[in-house]
Amino acid sequence: MRDSANVREVDVVVIGAGQAGLSSAYHLRRAGFEPERDFVMLDHSPRPGGAWQFRWPSLTYGKVHGMHALPGMELTGADPARPSSEVIAAYFASYEETFDLRVRRPVDVRAVREGDGWRLLVETSDGTWSTRALINATGTWDRPFWPRYPGQETFLGRQLHTAIYPGPEAFRGQRVIVVGGGASGTQHLMEIAPYAAATTWVTRRPPVYNEGPFDENLGRSAVALVDERVRAGLPPQSVVSVTGLPLNDAIRQARADGVLDRLPMFDRITPSGVEWDDGRRVDADVILWATGFRPAIEHLAPLKLRGPGGGIQAEDTRVVADPRIHLVGYGPSASTIGANRAGRAAVRDIKRLLAEAPVAV
Repeated sequence: MRDSANVREVDVVVIGAGQAGLSSAYHLRRAGFEPERDFVMLDHSPRPGGAWQFRWPSLTYGKVHGMHALPGMELTGADPARPSSEVIAAYFASYEETFDLRVRRPVDVRAVREGDGWRLLVETSDGTWSTRALINATGTWDRPFWPRYPGQETFLGRQLHTAIYPGPEAFRGQRVIVVGGGASGTQHLMEIAPYAAATTWVTRRPPVYNEGPFDENLGRSAVALVDERVRAGLPPQSVVSVTGLPLNDAIRQARADGVLDRLPMFDRITPSGVEWDDGRRVDADVILWATGFRPAIEHLAPLKLRGPGGGIQAEDTRVVADPRIHLVGYGPSASTIGANRAGRAAVRDIKRLLAEAPVAV
């Protein structure tokens, strides 16, 4: 690592220390890159754990679906009754220490710009880094999506998003509208229903339930659909959005109990609740938006990577418009197992790029 006029130089900067970033750093080390000499990891979270550290306490480790181990180190012996935020944060912390990844935190990345000599400048709260390649592994947790509906600002109750969901007891005795047809929405409803005075489920589209097992073929097909969008430069959908909801025993029971009786999307929000154009109305104390997240990539805006389709066109993890940049944990690699594989592929590609590219002196 070189420090020239307060701009430090490395070969690779990794932004984000969640599953995607840690997987990438592991493969960088295996490829011979040394942390703090050849690459640096920057994470804006206060401690290890990626987005998992912010999950609600009632999401125990036993309720987590599809959490794949990081490469080179299994997660074993975890108590299924313990909050997933604690279990996975401790696992990530141990992983960082075991492989000596030396994550710098909390560091906010403010912008990535074009530098001199075919290098990128990464401007952060901890100074500026000049790098030959960039692995962006910032995920989506920092960009909760809040839809906008007429009258939203007039609602006299409370509005909150999954990102700050406090757990079911906070809704005791309240009338709650949950908006969103994904896994978070159904989990929130099933948790809140025993405590709330009433719950209402509202989604834009009717829910699709997957009655068969979520096997490798289904997972591969789902990833392929997301990958097709990213290759076309369209904003990515989550892998979960194309797999449907798993029809397990808990879902079946919630449907039988009427908890998952879905209403179509309302047309407006009023001070006391929501209304539809057909005259139907539901009064509420709380609107909980389980409406998902968008990729946290605003810091890449100076590079003008977005195409006319609204997304960043990428092949595998490599940005088509700029091969120095890899998006790991974006689109088809947003799942935990996808992030592991993508980290390996990105490092392999970066190693080849650095061997071929001229080094500025």
